[in-house]
Amino acid sequence: MSSLRILLVEDNLPLGKSTAKLIERLGGHQVNITDEPRVIWELCTAGKVDLILMDINLPGAFWEGEEVSGADLSRILKAQPETAHIPIILLTAYAMAEERESFLANSQADEFFTKPISDYTALLTAIKKLSQE
Repeated sequence: MSSLRILLVEDNLPLGKSTAKLIERLGGHQVNITDEPRVIWELCTAGKVDLILMDINLPGAFWEGEEVSGADLSRILKAQPETAHIPIILLTAYAMAEERESFLANSQADEFFTKPISDYTALLTAIKKLSQE
């Protein structure tokens, strides 16, 4: 698998940095971190993102004057022709595994993992699978 350009959307910078380092080291991918909706949009529409890891909880994130969650941003990206093809994996510390289907349906994301990520092999397998679809 070739190296992917992964955008990690995370409001907790220390957690984001440790997650990014593990993905880069274990998967050989390039990871950028942001929690700014405008930056997410700019990178995605510029073709600089192959896959998004999206935290659901993004306090203080605003898009077009409205406060948004990661699920909201996922739905926005999936609704736009220029970004709909980008695979999105939701990340959350607040959901139970049985809530997976409702989160995926609500956000239109492609996959769902709970945080902290305990199985990076499973995450990297999901990244590989989604990047080949």
